[in-house]
Amino acid sequence: MRSRLGALLWRAVLVALLVCGIGLLPWLSHTDPALTVLKARSADRDATPEVLADIRAQLGVDDGPLHLLGQWLAGLPRGDAGRSWISGADVLPGVLEALGASLLLMVVALAVALVTAAGVCARTLYLGARRRLEGRPAGGSGSAVLAALPEFLTASVLATVVGVQWGWLPALGWYGPQWTVLPALALGLPAGAVLGRLLDDQLPAAFVEPWALAAAARGLPGRSIARKALRRCVPGLLPNLGLFLVGLTGGSVAVEQIFDIPGLGRTTLQAAIAQDLPVLQAGTLVLVALAAVTTGGARLAARLLIGPALRDGALHTLHRPSPPVRRILPIAYGLLLSVVISLGLPRDPLALDTAARLRPPSTAHPFGTDALGRDVLARVAHGALDTLLLALAISAIALTAGVLLGLLPRLSGPLVDTVNAVPPVLAALLVAAVWGSGPTTPVLAVAVVAWAPLAAHTSALLRQERATLHLTATRALGAGPGHLLRSELLPAVLPPVARHALLRQPGIALALASLGFLGLGAQPPSPEWGLLLAENQPYAERAPWAVLAPATVLAVLGALAVTAAGGLRRPRPRRPRTADPLADDQPSTQPELVGAR
Repeated sequence: MRSRLGALLWRAVLVALLVCGIGLLPWLSHTDPALTVLKARSADRDATPEVLADIRAQLGVDDGPLHLLGQWLAGLPRGDAGRSWISGADVLPGVLEALGASLLLMVVALAVALVTAAGVCARTLYLGARRRLEGRPAGGSGSAVLAALPEFLTASVLATVVGVQWGWLPALGWYGPQWTVLPALALGLPAGAVLGRLLDDQLPAAFVEPWALAAAARGLPGRSIARKALRRCVPGLLPNLGLFLVGLTGGSVAVEQIFDIPGLGRTTLQAAIAQDLPVLQAGTLVLVALAAVTTGGARLAARLLIGPALRDGALHTLHRPSPPVRRILPIAYGLLLSVVISLGLPRDPLALDTAARLRPPSTAHPFGTDALGRDVLARVAHGALDTLLLALAISAIALTAGVLLGLLPRLSGPLVDTVNAVPPVLAALLVAAVWGSGPTTPVLAVAVVAWAPLAAHTSALLRQERATLHLTATRALGAGPGHLLRSELLPAVLPPVARHALLRQPGIALALASLGFLGLGAQPPSPEWGLLLAENQPYAERAPWAVLAPATVLAVLGALAVTAAGGLRRPRPRRPRTADPLADDQPSTQPELVGAR
C-alpha cells in the first residue's frame, strides 16, 4: 500500500513539474507573449507599445507566470481550463473535441497495427504450430521496410495517389469514418511492423517451453498451441503497446497536418507555436492523463494474463540461446548503404545548377536533381553522415538510460508514462525555448523521449524473468541479488532490449526527420534527410526520385537494423569440463534447471 501511495505521489510531482514547465514556456523563450498573440490574432496590426500593453492587460501577463498558473489550476476542479489567448473561446470544449478525433484515429490505427503485426508473425506462428522452427524468428526483413517508412511520407503518398489521383478514399478533412482510413494506414503500418518484430522475437522460445512440448506430444492441434504461445508472449509487450497508443494520439502531428485532422497533437502543436498557453496546458494535461490510463490498463491486462505465475515464480524464460543467424543480409544492406554514401560524398551537396532542375536519374546524377538543380545523391550521402551518427548516438544513450531506469520500475514507471505523453514536437519546442533553436534542438528533444519504450520493455522482461523457475532454484541455492542480476537477469534481458533499441534506430532517424519536416530541425541548405523530404515533397508528382531517394535509404537503414538485431542473442552457457573424456556422452544425473538453456 505504501509503495502504491509513493508511486502516485511521484506521478503527481512529475505531472506538476511538466505543467509548470509548460506554464513558463512564454517566459522561458525570452519572447513577449503579447507580441506572439498579436501576430496570431492580426498579423497586419502594428505592434505599438500601447497595443502590446493592452494585450498584456487582457491576458494578465504582467502578473507573472505563477499567478497565471495558479488561476489556471484553480479553475480545473470546476471544469474551467481557461480561455484561449488567440480566439477567446473556452479551452476545454475544443480540447475534448480534438481528443475525440485523436481517439477515433487511434482506434483505427491500432486495428491496422494489429493486422500488420499479425502478418509479420504469421510465418513464425505457422512453423511453430507445425514444429518446424529452428529456434529463431521466421519473419524476414520486409517488416523493416514498413517500420522505416516515414509516416509523413507515407501520408503524403496515400493522400496524393489514393486520395487525389485515384479518388478511392477522401484525403483531406475530418467528416466521418471514411476519412480515418488513409491516416490510420500511415500511422498503423510502421507501429505494427515494430510490434510484430518484437513479438516475433519471443515466439520461438515459447514454442519450446515444456508446456508446448507436452501439448504437442499429447496431440493437441497446432492452432491451439500457437494461440497459447501468442498469449504467453503478449504480456511482455503490453507496456510497449500502451506507449504506442499514446504515441498514436499525441505523436501523429505530421499526419494530422497532412490530412488536415483537428486532432489533439496538432492542436497542441499549434498552441505551442502561437504560445496559446491555456490550450497548450490543457492539451498536455489530457495527454498525460491518457498516458496514465493507457499504460495502467496495459499493466493490469498483463497482470491478469500471467498474474498467478508471477506470484508463484512458475514461468519459464523466453530468452534462451538460439542457433547462429545468417549474417549475409546485414552485410548486404550495410554494403549497399556504404556504397551510396561513398559515391555521394565526393559530390558537392550545395552546388546549384538552375538549368538542370528536377532532372531524372542519369549517369551524371544517379539519383536525379532537386528543384534547385542540386545533386540528390550528394545531398543524401552528406545528410546520411549526420543522420546516422546522431541516430546511433541517441540509440546508445537511450539504451543505457532505458536499461538503468528499467531496473528501478518504481522510479521509472511514472516517469515513462509522463515522458511518453510528451510528443517529440512539443519536446522540441520546450528544448528550443530553453536552449534556443538550432541543429541540436531535435537531438535533445528525441533523446529526452527515446529511452522510455526501452525502460518499459526492460521492466516488463525483468518482472517475468524474476518469476522464472530457474531463477527461483538459483536463489534457493544461496545466490545473492548481485549474482542474480549479473549472471541471470542481465544476460537474459539485455539481448532483447538491445534488439529493441536497434529496431528503434530507424524510428529515431525518422523522429529527427519528422522534426526537420515540420521546420523544427535543421534549416536550409542543410542536407538533413527530414529537410530533404520536406523540400522535395511539393515536387513528388513531377520528380518522385527526389523523395524516393531519401525514403529508400531510410528503408535500407531499417532493414539493416532488423537483420543486425537478429544477431544479438543470449550466449550459450559453457559446459563444465569433466575429468572423464566420455562424460559428455553420458546422460547427466544432475537435475537441469528448467529454462537455464
